[in-house]
Amino acid sequence: MVHYGHSNQLRQARAMGDYLIVGVHTDEEIAKHKGPPVFTQEERYKMVQAIKWVDEIAPGAPYVTTLETLDKYSCDFCVHGDDITLTIDGKDTYEEVKTAGRYRECKRTQGVSTTDLVGRMLLMTKAHHSNIDEDLDYRKHTDNFGKGPKGHSPWTGVSQFLQTSQKIIQFASGKEPQPGDTIIYVAGAFDLFHVGHVDFLEKVHQLAEKPYIIAGLHFDQEVNRYKGKNYPIMNIHERTLSVLACRYVSEVVIGAPYAVTADLLDHFRVTLVCHGMTEVVPDKDGSDPYEEPKQRGIFQLVDSGSNLTTDLIVQRIIKNRLEFEARNQKKEAKELAVLEAMRRLEQEKQ
Repeated sequence: MVHYGHSNQLRQARAMGDYLIVGVHTDEEIAKHKGPPVFTQEERYKMVQAIKWVDEIAPGAPYVTTLETLDKYSCDFCVHGDDITLTIDGKDTYEEVKTAGRYRECKRTQGVSTTDLVGRMLLMTKAHHSNIDEDLDYRKHTDNFGKGPKGHSPWTGVSQFLQTSQKIIQFASGKEPQPGDTIIYVAGAFDLFHVGHVDFLEKVHQLAEKPYIIAGLHFDQEVNRYKGKNYPIMNIHERTLSVLACRYVSEVVIGAPYAVTADLLDHFRVTLVCHGMTEVVPDKDGSDPYEEPKQRGIFQLVDSGSNLTTDLIVQRIIKNRLEFEARNQKKEAKELAVLEAMRRLEQEKQ
């Protein structure tokens, strides 16, 4: 997957240098080392390119980063998170570049991982974003999900993300609208931020010469009202960071009202309101949430050309359910084996 945890690592990496090239693996390479990919390579190339800290992508990058790879792209060093990545035979993927002193590390984002998100989708229970006691089925399942036969790896498993104002500041553009900017408002859940969202925002971005896009994100309860089941998969804090990381978005309204009101339009001096081709569910009182912008003649439907929705992603996961559960347990077992080896080395030193 591509999620805000990755965006946060790319943000840190970009701050270590002047130009960031991101190597993205093919589906084949991921299937070999990790298990089935959630997004196809084309989707992942497009999503990574849309992250605002990325200068360039290297499609089809090898799973093991060698000095040859770094030289090919004229890179001084490579950056990876402080979790361990292992090849299919359990070796450290970054051994060669570490030895050559061309490796830097950034911090992993606590509380999010592909494993965790896949787990939430497989469970489709409301427990993952509510404060109520988790039902036993959920707890039992999370216990199986990130765990192999023994123990628990600190890098894989279900944990909760804690939002801080610092994180929002790090992700925010901090740019105010400038004179001559076209202020465009879009609203939605933007759940499990994916290539369908990227395609839509890119199209909206192309509507003006100097676009300033404000994305209104609905609170979790609101999304649950119109989406049902246990949506959203990601809570409001996670969705905020996901959207802020996108290069086409200038500002986010955290917990926007469902109806696009006159107050909102006047406050942000909005010149255009856009919506994709997905269904617009009426407001609680049965009214059209876009009534006001329509009356003002500033409402526009935008066809992203993509049919990918959060629902479809969840369906992909459920279809491959058994493969994904096996993927997570295999990953966990590999990580635990390394921890054990590291422990043994420590003991031998003593």
